[in-house]
Amino acid sequence: MSGANNDATSPSFLSDKSAKIFVAGHRGLVGSAIVRKLLALGFTNLVLRTHAELDLTRQADVESFFAAEKPRFVILAAAKVGGIHANNTYPADFIAVNLQIQTNVIDAAYRFGVKKLLFLGSSCIYPKFAPQPIPENALLTGPLEPTNEWYAIAKIAGIKMCQAYRIQYNWDAISGMPTNLYGPHDNFHPENSHVLPALMRRFHEAKVKGAEEVVVWGTGSPLREFLHVDDLADGVVFMMESYSGLEHVNVGSGKEVTIKELAELVKEVVGFGGRLVWDSTKPDGTPRKLMDSSKLAGLGWTPKISLKDGLVDTYSWYLENVKQ
Repeated sequence: MSGANNDATSPSFLSDKSAKIFVAGHRGLVGSAIVRKLLALGFTNLVLRTHAELDLTRQADVESFFAAEKPRFVILAAAKVGGIHANNTYPADFIAVNLQIQTNVIDAAYRFGVKKLLFLGSSCIYPKFAPQPIPENALLTGPLEPTNEWYAIAKIAGIKMCQAYRIQYNWDAISGMPTNLYGPHDNFHPENSHVLPALMRRFHEAKVKGAEEVVVWGTGSPLREFLHVDDLADGVVFMMESYSGLEHVNVGSGKEVTIKELAELVKEVVGFGGRLVWDSTKPDGTPRKLMDSSKLAGLGWTPKISLKDGLVDTYSWYLENVKQ
C-alpha cells in the first residue's frame, strides 16, 4: 500500500476508457446521472456496488473492496441526504454516516493507489448569510444554516480531507459543490422532497384529480438556482479531465428564477389548467441563493440544458417511473 501514483505521463481521464472507475452512490440522483454519462462516453469498466453489497460506513469492508478492485478513479457521490425535517430529526445520522462514508472512501482510495478522486458536496456548506452570488472563498466565513449544519459540517470535512491529502501526499483529490439539482431519479416524496419535484408532483396530482387550484407556500419571491443533474454529470467528467487544484469548485447554472417563475413553468410543463394560489402567511425561506460558478466557466465548462427542457425531461421520467 504505497499510496497513489501521480505519474504525469499516464493517460488522461477521457482517453482512458477502459480504466476502472468506482462510482460510489450510483443509484442516487447524482450517481445515476454520472453512470449514464460515463456509459454514453464509452467507458467500459465501471465498478458499482449497492448499499447491500458494500456498506461504505464500514471501514474494513471498504478497505477489502479497494484491495480487491483497485479502481483507477473514484467519484464519490454517496451520501445520506434529506430535507430540513430529516436533518432536524436525525442530526447524529447526518453527521456520523456522512463522515464515515467519506473518510473511509477517501483514505482507502489514497492508500490503494487510486489516481484521482472527486468528492461531491453541496451548496449548504456555505454560511447562511454568504455574499450573493456565493464564491468558493466564502467557505468558513460565517455561521451555517442551523437546520442542516450536521450535513454541512460533514461535507466541509470532506473538502478539507481532500485538501489535506493533496497537501501532505501530493494526491489528486478534488471537490465539486453542486447547486440545487433536479432530474431523473429525483425524490418525489410528498413530504420529504425539495421544491422542484414537490411542485411537479402537486401539479400532476391536481391535474389528475381535476382540481381547480394548487396552493403554494410563501409569496413566490425568493430566487433559486437549478441545475439539471445531467449537466452536473457533464461537469464532473470535465473536472476529472481538466481540473486539479486545491480549492473546491462550484458547479451551478448561473441562472436564477423566482419560485413564482418556477411554479408557473412547472404548471405549464405538467399541463395543469387550474389556478396557482400563493399562501403568503407561510414562510419564504432564504430570499436568494445563487452560487458563483465563474471559476468553472473560466476553465471552459458551462451547462447546456435549459430549465424548460430539463423540466420536460424530468416530467417524462416522473410519468414513467413514479407510482401514481
